[in-house]
Amino acid sequence: MDKLVIEGGRPLSGTISIHGAKNAALPILAASLLAEGKVRLHNVPRLLDIEVMLGILNRLGCKAVFEGDCVTVDSSQADSFHIPEELMGQMRSSIFLMGPLLARFGEVCVYQPGGCAIGERKIDLHLRGLEALGAVIEESDRRIYCRASKLVGADIHLDYPSVGATENIMMAAVLAEGATTITNAAREPEIQDLQNFLNEMGASIIGAGTDTITIKGVAQLSPCEYRVIPDRIVAGTVMIAAAVTRGNVTITECNPGHLVSLIHVLRRAGIQMQVSNDIINVSGLIRPKAVERIVTSPYPAFPTDLQSQVMVLLALANGVSIMKETVFEGRFKHVDELVRMGADITVDLHSAIIRGVPRLYGATVEATDLRAGAALVIAGLAAKGKTVVEQVHHIDRGYDQIEVLFSQLGAVIHREAPVLRQLDPA
Repeated sequence: MDKLVIEGGRPLSGTISIHGAKNAALPILAASLLAEGKVRLHNVPRLLDIEVMLGILNRLGCKAVFEGDCVTVDSSQADSFHIPEELMGQMRSSIFLMGPLLARFGEVCVYQPGGCAIGERKIDLHLRGLEALGAVIEESDRRIYCRASKLVGADIHLDYPSVGATENIMMAAVLAEGATTITNAAREPEIQDLQNFLNEMGASIIGAGTDTITIKGVAQLSPCEYRVIPDRIVAGTVMIAAAVTRGNVTITECNPGHLVSLIHVLRRAGIQMQVSNDIINVSGLIRPKAVERIVTSPYPAFPTDLQSQVMVLLALANGVSIMKETVFEGRFKHVDELVRMGADITVDLHSAIIRGVPRLYGATVEATDLRAGAALVIAGLAAKGKTVVEQVHHIDRGYDQIEVLFSQLGAVIHREAPVLRQLDPA
């Protein structure tokens, strides 16, 4: 496995643009199945998860091609509703294909999805939503088979504002007969982007970004050209890295409105920021202050996907901070790695008590999941000495060459591939 080698202690400086959002691109790629013909998507990041999704689409009979930051998906020859288990196991977001495949073919066969080991993420809400639209579901072992001779609109209430369930129901409902209303819907910007994409293809959806989404079913959708929104989590990661390294970074092609909760936390920590339209400047020239309490929760509250990165900032802050994780119970696995670098963090059930220290020190650490890996990279950028981050494939799921991203801002970071040993001739 590749590893990242970082020489820390250098403030980040410069201007950087943000690539497209993984969590917007994946459901949009799935939704491309709903319109027969060529869909062209711009600002798509080159990530491991995106490559897996394109591989699945190709296995379903589509022709999916990556050129630069543009993906073309021709679904006119799609002829399969079965996603092989080995592909499902590589990426949890493959579950997004249930709704589009059911709407297009009237049946779908999938398996329990894979992904980062950050806690239990049941798909019950996805299945209940599809059942409400008229699907019959059969489960055996890890296999899930859904069929519906006709999808019919329904009033669906989600017990939890699940992003994936909201998106799956939206994609199934656009071609259902009649109207569908989703209450307690997730409100993330990526859901708004999916709504905009589907409407561009001819769907009739309103309400994304609120807790109630209404979909009026249409007879068919048409292919379109669309640009994916910038990745708010990547933007947030860069903002935190600038603050942690006491640097000065300007981020362009982002949406500050998607980062209000993070901006609020950073300002509470004493980080100076200037925000306008699609530009954010972060200046962290002094040691940050502790933030008494941060609680992760669904959007628009503080995102769980930035919890581990902000913990690095708090680990170097002056004072004691508390981070409470309410979304994923397994998302404190990075704590032990930060402690190896000199952090003073104690976990008590779903809360982490962070006592700020003046400095972190380089060490060899392991990325246990995508966002934990990003946090360890940030810690390495701030630490004294050399840090080696192993299991980089987790990071590659959500960051397009993170070493290049930070190198452009003056970081000393590079990727090393494993050295293959040559066997001595017998």
